Amino acid sequence: MNSLKIKDTPWDSRVFGIYTAEILDYSSDTLTFAKSKPGHYTLKLKPLEDKSLALAYGFYYCDTLLEPICKKGELTISSHPDIQVSGDVPLSDLLKICHGAFSHGRFHRDPYLEKTLADKRYDRWLEDLAENGKVYGLLMRNNIAGFIATKDNQLQLHAVAKEYQGKGFAKYWWSTVCDHLFAQGYETVISSISASNLPVLNLYASLGFRFLTALDVYHLLVSE
Repeated sequence: MNSLKIKDTPWDSRVFGIYTAEILDYSSDTLTFAKSKPGHYTLKLKPLEDKSLALAYGFYYCDTLLEPICKKGELTISSHPDIQVSGDVPLSDLLKICHGAFSHGRFHRDPYLEKTLADKRYDRWLEDLAENGKVYGLLMRNNIAGFIATKDNQLQLHAVAKEYQGKGFAKYWWSTVCDHLFAQGYETVISSISASNLPVLNLYASLGFRFLTALDVYHLLVSE
């Protein structure tokens, strides 16, 4: 499979109970192999790239991913006396916020996957980041309001509880966490978001992030 540039994604396979992989080589040979092996495949292409080959093999569009990036010194920092960030928040409390929070995600938008399993995928991802990265709890007057899970200089997964959304609080939490990462010596902070998630897109823009890359994401489910 490596010769065909197909990358197994065991973290997805353990949730969906089928073989899962990401296709790294956009060619007829690789797509033909994928079409012959039951499983779920992800293909990421540049927005202006010709999609006709993917469509011919049965791939279907699920999302467009944007990569916000902020350089050290360009972050807009905001503070609020009632808002804090903590690295010591019970994971069980954060999982309650995580579960069901990612309706914009490509796995939720995939019509062939169960939404309950898509929710579980993000729950497992948060657990993995708690073990192998750093998870910041977002607090409002010491009440848990959300989380930002990071790995190195990447903001990989984040969510805010519904009762705290749309009130202008996110900029305080995000700028604090980004400032912590810059203080650790990173020259840039990056993330990945769905282009359909306009509130988060606007949040990143307000903090001084720029959007340098975009990828259209296609899926393929090959049944037994």
